[in-house]
Amino acid sequence: MRVRIIEPIKSPELKRKRVCAYARVSTASEAQGESLENQATYYQSLIESNPEYEYVGVFADQGITGTKDERPAFQEMLDLAREQKIDLILTKSISRFARNTTIVLELVRELKNLDVEIVFEKENISSFDGDGELMLTVLSSFAQEESKSTSENIKWRYRRKFENGELAINTTRFLGYDKDEYGDLVINQSQAEIVERIFRDYIDGKGTFVIAKELNDEGVLTVASGRWHPSTVLNILKNEKYKGAAKLQKTYIKDHLTKKKCINHGEVDSYFIEDNHSPIVSKAIWEETQKLVVLRAEAKGNTAKEKEKYQNRYPLTGMLFCSKCGAPLRRRVWNSKYASKKIVWQCSTYIIEGKKSCPGTVIDDTALSRLTIKQKTVVEEVFKNGQKYYRYTSKSQ
Repeated sequence: MRVRIIEPIKSPELKRKRVCAYARVSTASEAQGESLENQATYYQSLIESNPEYEYVGVFADQGITGTKDERPAFQEMLDLAREQKIDLILTKSISRFARNTTIVLELVRELKNLDVEIVFEKENISSFDGDGELMLTVLSSFAQEESKSTSENIKWRYRRKFENGELAINTTRFLGYDKDEYGDLVINQSQAEIVERIFRDYIDGKGTFVIAKELNDEGVLTVASGRWHPSTVLNILKNEKYKGAAKLQKTYIKDHLTKKKCINHGEVDSYFIEDNHSPIVSKAIWEETQKLVVLRAEAKGNTAKEKEKYQNRYPLTGMLFCSKCGAPLRRRVWNSKYASKKIVWQCSTYIIEGKKSCPGTVIDDTALSRLTIKQKTVVEEVFKNGQKYYRYTSKSQ
């Protein structure tokens, strides 16, 4: 008798979807932090309890508006999706994902082309649904209008505050003052000594670069616990609050989508209050300092007219900064009279004061032309094996 062994048929293993979630809260308050933590816990439990899902992670941004697409966790999630390491994204609602209609639709289409599905729980919409895009267009438009309305309400509240002479100052980033229980500015004596020293040194003839260097050499930190730069010193010297006055609404938000802060040149009302709080320097010292700032700027050719003329010439003007002293890089032409001429960007402190003030940073314009620079960037020269390379860092960091 012939016996044949029948092997058991193995059913193909079900491929699990690689799933993540995105969560966001718009402020950094403690309550919002708890909300973000709860969302992360909820989504992790939801994904891990589903046998058809493989948990990729929960990406969460706190204190960042949904009208902007510079959210770090959001961008990390998109990078993974573009590397085809995610199949499904879960999110609470369209407004948590993004409030800008254009951003929502562009990302939904991009991810759909990558076979990445997005599910919006509150609206019960999947980006893979046939009529999903139409619903997203309508609902994200509502979310964008809601964001605009919220922005206008916040602006209105601040305008009322300014009209009533109320300050909106974060003293954790304002050297020399704290706030008392009533929200009024009170002098922080140890910090005030640094402010007084800066004004005194400047009047005695020291420049902003020298003052910043001496403070750094002595290990004195800025109010943000960072290093001093000439621009930091200059901002202190020009701040009217140190003479006890307050100019309100120096800047304004032009667009609720980009949240870009613009200097107020009269586009909106501004308010000036004399004798608003206790001064750190006298009015006489402050006024003398302002005259010196103008005179020294004129001596260097840094007048407002020249700055405007220069800044309007090249897209990268005002965008590049020296890693050694923090000064802006200035566009220059080397060997302009010869065939070997080339365009470079060089430290303005080095150009004006020489290497005794700063060793300087210099970079070819051709190297920069290969980059896409859309924010203020610190350029650092790095030498490795005798070769020079460059490291680029956002100035905000």
